[in-house]
Amino acid sequence: MQKAQPVLGGDAGPLQEEPPPRPAWTSKAQYILAQLGFSVGLGNVWRFPYLCHQNGGGAFLLLYLLLLFLLGIPLLFLELAAGQCLRQGSVGVWRSISPRLAGIGLASCLVCVYVALYYNVIIAWSLLYLARSFQHPLPWESCPSAGPNHTEPECALSSPTTYFWYRQTLDITPEMGVGGGLQPTLVGGLLGAWALVGASLLKGIKSSGKVLYVSTLFPYLVLFCLLVRGLLLEGAPEGVRIMFTPKASAWGTGQAWRQAATQVFFALGLGFGSVIAYASYGARRSNCHRDAVLVAGLNALTSLLATLVVFAVLGARATRRTWQCLRRNAELVAQALAAGGLPETARPPGNLTALPAPQYSAWLRGLPPALRDTLGVTDCRLEEEMNKGVEGPGLAFIVFTETLTLLPAAPLWSSLFFLMLLGLGLSTMLGTTQAVLTPLLDAFPVLRRRRALLTVLCCAGGFVLGLPFAQRSGSYLVAAFDDYVATLPLLAVGACEAVAVAWVYGAERFLATIWEVTGHRPWRLYGPLWRFGSLGAMVALLGASLGQLALRPPTYQAWDRTTAMSWRRPYPPWALALTLGLMVVAVLPIPVVALRRVLRPPRDPPGPQDRDQEEKEEEEKEKEEKESAADLAPTATLDSASLPG
Repeated sequence: MQKAQPVLGGDAGPLQEEPPPRPAWTSKAQYILAQLGFSVGLGNVWRFPYLCHQNGGGAFLLLYLLLLFLLGIPLLFLELAAGQCLRQGSVGVWRSISPRLAGIGLASCLVCVYVALYYNVIIAWSLLYLARSFQHPLPWESCPSAGPNHTEPECALSSPTTYFWYRQTLDITPEMGVGGGLQPTLVGGLLGAWALVGASLLKGIKSSGKVLYVSTLFPYLVLFCLLVRGLLLEGAPEGVRIMFTPKASAWGTGQAWRQAATQVFFALGLGFGSVIAYASYGARRSNCHRDAVLVAGLNALTSLLATLVVFAVLGARATRRTWQCLRRNAELVAQALAAGGLPETARPPGNLTALPAPQYSAWLRGLPPALRDTLGVTDCRLEEEMNKGVEGPGLAFIVFTETLTLLPAAPLWSSLFFLMLLGLGLSTMLGTTQAVLTPLLDAFPVLRRRRALLTVLCCAGGFVLGLPFAQRSGSYLVAAFDDYVATLPLLAVGACEAVAVAWVYGAERFLATIWEVTGHRPWRLYGPLWRFGSLGAMVALLGASLGQLALRPPTYQAWDRTTAMSWRRPYPPWALALTLGLMVVAVLPIPVVALRRVLRPPRDPPGPQDRDQEEKEEEEKEKEEKESAADLAPTATLDSASLPG
């Protein structure tokens, strides 16, 4: 491969040899931690373990690693290189490659707005639980009383942690169509979450780089502590065994491939524009390929660590519940024996409560169905208990809180756990917000002098727009945004990014530019990966997701307080229309901007006065950028999302 000049003609606009002055990270470590802090989020803690358990355990891990190399690393390398070479935000990067592609960056910004609105609600939940963790006993350790010697029925039918989550925290409605009004505690938590984001972005310029190390590394410290403590729980090894037991049949299901590819895409934060924004502040001569491999590898290891913690906790919880089930059934059998209602042939072994669960299940299956129904005994299976409450927020706010109450110094462990969730969510939230601010600051340099005001206005607007998520039915909207609204548009953005680099700009051309700008020769393999492998995987994933949406209308988990059970309900028509409408709005800038550029008539050649005016405006713009860079450069030791645009 011959080195090529990075100045290109034609519709694929020129890459600037000397880009405008821009603040830079003080050290490479801070830059890597910023990228890692954004990519490692709450999904690593509750989504990846759930998908691993649902799709064959060890088989899903192997599938995830395969798609990480096929899809994740190539696209992460693409975004890092684009931001590092062009030193602009998501809108400016794609507009520089071709003005017709500026809509890709606008679509990324819209998706980031969607994500910020619902993601900060999860941070608000963590704040509320953290605030309630500094008391003994913890408020979710026992059921509240509904009167003398009378327990709250909803809590008695479920569990204290389940009741605290659904009733005392969310006060959830029975379905999405019942708004229920604003929940005051959730509104307060949401206000606190946005205030925390705004304060972090405002004060980041004045804070030292040490804040970044603490905010990014603290979750790892907590995860290691939870892993060591979790493995000491009774039944934890059983959970880890289930995690690593591969089910090869999962490889033959389209669902496993689709969910593994989706997890790879979102675990690395591809398509948001945050990776590009952070890379634009990095050194131009940095080896961005090595950075991509390092960040992707650390992200995968984090997912594995979190999965070990989760399965250890799930194993301990399932073992405890299986034992409780056996004891309850033994009491029912003893009562039947005392009453003479059990035939001699159906008598259980004398050590029923000491039987391993498989032997108990074998004895139970040997009973006639009518007798089983009469006794009211159930099949106590460890695998079934492992499946309960392992999806989404329920994993953190129900399963983990239940296990933490059993540990010595439970308030301490609870505080550490929700501080970890707060750190994971906040680092991702700051990067998401920065992906919106950076294009604005790049497009309107005059705003850099009002950066603080712009940040406050963005956070205030986010709080107001996020109020629907603070309703009693708000958790249903959070699930809808997490499952659909912020998912499919990102796949479309990622596919368009691959098309922009591999086909509009040219894959070989882009590789040559990376070599010229960074001084590091990238692998030729990335050319066909961008053109065919990664692009084909995203198109297939997008098609499969749309096909599933069309063939099987989406459903959500609704909570029924009378039975204290969750069950799946179809989306109401208005919610389905809103979901589809928001997805269309997110990707609409891509074709609209491209069509506008195609249909816009060519401008007349500029006259002398026009050229003088353009030169004057360009000089003023460069002066503002240099002044801004001079003001901000000494404070480039920032937290993960406080970099000025």
